[in-house]
Amino acid sequence: MHSLLGHLGVERAVIGGLSLGGYVSLAFYLAHPEMVRALVICDSGPGYRSADARAAWNQRAQERAAALEARGLEALGKSREVRESASLHRSAQGLAHAARGMLAQEGSRVIDGLAGIAVPTLIIVGDQDQPFLAPCEYMAKKIPGARLEVIRGAGHSSNLDQPEAFNRVLLDFLSGLPV
Repeated sequence: MHSLLGHLGVERAVIGGLSLGGYVSLAFYLAHPEMVRALVICDSGPGYRSADARAAWNQRAQERAAALEARGLEALGKSREVRESASLHRSAQGLAHAARGMLAQEGSRVIDGLAGIAVPTLIIVGDQDQPFLAPCEYMAKKIPGARLEVIRGAGHSSNLDQPEAFNRVLLDFLSGLPV
């Protein structure tokens, strides 16, 4: 992201992402706060402080990678979200590499850095996204001034499940940013 923004001549941007993209956005802020105007974190979490919890997460990432290598894209499952995004994935091996290289977490830098985030932050989560409700609430409490929006009738892809509500919340946040 740093190289792309630099190549485009963008000095500061609103950085955001969904799920793993939200975690990566937090990590980007911690590495390059001068480049971030605001954060939008959707259906995501800040990682783990506990080494045991992080090891369990990383074990699941390794298992996901192994399943992708063994069963191909079928390992993604059959949920609506997966079916809608499956056409975007061409390589099970590429996803396996991503699971090992991006999904796996090292250290607690992201979760430990939440209190130091000093830009406007919007956290969005679907009310049916059980694994991420508590992490989103946690981030909203730890990030100074963060705004938490819970989208009714939405799961892990709140932007796809309830696009009108999601867009309304996002546009309201963006329009309220200082110039």
